This record gives sequence, structure tokens and C-alpha cells, in this order.
Amino acid sequence: MAIAGAEGDVKIGKRAARSGFPPSPRMWWLVLPAAAVFVVFFVIPVASLFGLSFNKSVAGVIAYSSELTFDNFVRIFTRATYYEAILRSIWVSAIVSVVSLLFGYPLAYVIAKTTNPGRNTLLMILVLSAMQLDMVIRMFGLMVLFGDNGLINGFLLYTGLISNPVPLMYNTFGVIVGLVQITLPFMVLSLIGIIKAIHPSLEEAARSLGASRRQAFFSIVLPLSMPGILAGTLLVFALSISSYVVPALMGGWKVIVLPIHIYQQIAEVGRWQFGAAIAVVLFITSIIAVAIYHQAAARTSGGRI
Repeated sequence: MAIAGAEGDVKIGKRAARSGFPPSPRMWWLVLPAAAVFVVFFVIPVASLFGLSFNKSVAGVIAYSSELTFDNFVRIFTRATYYEAILRSIWVSAIVSVVSLLFGYPLAYVIAKTTNPGRNTLLMILVLSAMQLDMVIRMFGLMVLFGDNGLINGFLLYTGLISNPVPLMYNTFGVIVGLVQITLPFMVLSLIGIIKAIHPSLEEAARSLGASRRQAFFSIVLPLSMPGILAGTLLVFALSISSYVVPALMGGWKVIVLPIHIYQQIAEVGRWQFGAAIAVVLFITSIIAVAIYHQAAARTSGGRI
């Protein structure tokens, strides 16, 4: 009887394995709403930009033309203003990603390791509250702090530590600070779940084998949290490289990145074709940068992505 029961269990297991996933084709209907939103609001607009970017740049004209040209892309890569903006967008976004990781990881670690429910809830509220205000309002708040007559320079001048205001905004430093302030909660939220999922017994086992707290962290916690680091860094990079509001307000139109050029060409000059070409370059640049980072992260983490 026991043998017959075991054989029955094996047959049931084989039957379940052959069934695969999903068990019913009707489950694919659950994907249709998200797929429809993705196609309508992402695929079609991006495809429209791609098609429009190969038309001749004419001010005030949005209609598609059958005449295709690469003049828009040649102009981007033959003028220093535009390819310098590409490089500036990449390295500013990379710096913001690194700074957000350095600031966000300790905070996420503290929240994940806090066992007191009230204290954990308070820390989560503080993180989430930064995301409740509109981005423009948050940037105006930073401008009040960082302006030449702002609170920081006013305090330093009052105490006699400086004789002239320190340029804290309308430069690259101000843009980086503004982007870090905007993207830091996304980094923290990406890390909390991963760190919390690391079982404490792994650290205890390392400590019982003679590892110090620091060694246990760098040999156990940090490698196992690499998926969260990767996800948070990619999210911060994508948000930073596509940001327009922060460079416009904190940079004062002096830190020219690709979103600034897109706005100028479409909203100010009315050259939709050239603006679409810059948007395509920004899109492809983001994809290439993310792919390169993904490969580098896969090598450094031993393929655990």
C-alpha cells in the first residue's frame, strides 16, 4: 500500500510538472489591462517620437512626412553643445546614483533592522513623507536654503565664517543635491525589502565562526542585498537622467542636460522633429548606460542579479 501511494504521488507530481504555468489560458486575460496601458501610453508615443525624429526639422510642424533624413542626428553629434549635454547627463546621473546609495543604504539598513513597530512606522513615515510634496515645491524649498540670500549663506555670513555667499545653486552641485533629495526615497524603498529578507541567522552563523560585525556585514549582508542595490541604482539613474524640473530650477538654465534641450526645441522653438531626435538619443543613451551597468553589476556580484 505504501509503495502504491508513493507511485501515485510520483504520478501526480509528474502530471503537475507537465501542466506548466499558467494552468489555464484564461489567466492571460489578466495581463491585457496592463499590456494595453503599456502599449497606448509607452509603445505608441515612443514609436511616434522615433518616426518624427527622421523627418526634416520645420518649426511649428508636427505632421509626419514620407521624406526621411538623418540631419537631426547628424546635428546632435556634430555640435559640441549637444554631445556635451549627453555626457553631462550621464555623469551627473551616475554621481546622483552613487550619492543616493551611500546615503540611502544606512537608512534602509536601520529601518530594516528596527524591530520596534512604532519606531519602524515612524521611520517609514519620515521616508514616505518626502514623496508626498510636489517636486516643484520641494525644489523651491531647497532654493530658499541654498540661495545667495538663503538660510545657509545667511547663517554663515552672520557667524563670520564667510565674507561672500557660497554658490550652492545655479551650478552642477545644486543640481546633484536636488536630484539626490528627489530620488533618495526611491533608493531607500528599493533596499528595505531586500535587507529585511536576509535572515538574521546568516549573520549569527558568521559571528559564531569568528567574524566581526563588520566582516559579517561585508561578507553576508552586502552581497545578499546586491539585487536591491542594483534595482535602486537603476531607478535613481533613470529618474535623474530624464529629470527636467531639477536642472531647470536648481541649475538656473546653466547646467544644460538633454531634457533641457528637448524643452527648448519643442516648447520654445517649436522644432518637434529635432526635439524628438534629442529624445530618441536620450532614450537610447539611457538603455545603453543601463545595459552596461547591468553587465558590470552581474560580473561583480557573480551573476546574482
